[in-house]
Amino acid sequence: MPLVRFDLIEGRDQAALKRLLDASHRAVVKAFGVPERDRYQIVNQHPAHELIIEDTGLGFERSQNLVIVSVTSTQRSDKQKKEFYKLLAEELAEYCGMDPKDIMVSIVTNGAADWSFGFGEAQFLTGKL
Repeated sequence: MPLVRFDLIEGRDQAALKRLLDASHRAVVKAFGVPERDRYQIVNQHPAHELIIEDTGLGFERSQNLVIVSVTSTQRSDKQKKEFYKLLAEELAEYCGMDPKDIMVSIVTNGAADWSFGFGEAQFLTGKL
């Protein structure tokens, strides 16, 4: 059930976006142990001048191929998060040709009461999930 948002510079074609989303989902499934159909992804494309993503003083330059991945999820362990970062970089490198320096990730956690998957219900609280 992680909700995964991607912010990137506009210009990728539909096939490239599908590879990005599929590769990212594989990392989510492997790292967080969620079901295959537990897939919630949103892509936001921006003109290049709308994204300023530097390196926090780490000394590297990002390319126009950068992607910011924002994950909203219930609590995950540090081990799961580290595994996700690693798997995501590997998947995006292998299937999208991305340089790992162009991948920035932020994970925000919330609780069971913060999710409704439809029907005006909190499925984690009702016991349906």
